[in-house]
Amino acid sequence: MKIIRGLREDKDLTQTEVAKKLGTTQQLYSKYETGIHDLPLRFVPTIAKLFNVSTDYLFGHTKCKVGVDALNQVVEGKVTLGEVATDILSLSSTGREDVIEYIHLMKMKESNQQQANGSDVTRKKKKS
Repeated sequence: MKIIRGLREDKDLTQTEVAKKLGTTQQLYSKYETGIHDLPLRFVPTIAKLFNVSTDYLFGHTKCKVGVDALNQVVEGKVTLGEVATDILSLSSTGREDVIEYIHLMKMKESNQQQANGSDVTRKKKKS
């Protein structure tokens, strides 16, 4: 499963560390990552919890890493992520495109602000 390799690398874990959490050997775990052996179902919940992803994501059924429980997470005020998703899906195709474009713009704006704040901190350190 190439997915678990990417997740492991994203967390900077070694195969040995993950294998230990599963109660198996590094050699056998390596065979799961490369697809030589199928990952036993008994390991799926442990891996999903370890990497904080849904089992559907592990199996490649969705691009969404978070599980169903995340839909109950409060985004702002009393509004949950599930309610936001429902609202977006209720919009027309054009409306959904506009929401996505707005999200991208906000991410760019916040990224630019963080970069600007980071360069301010760097300049202040050089002056000291």
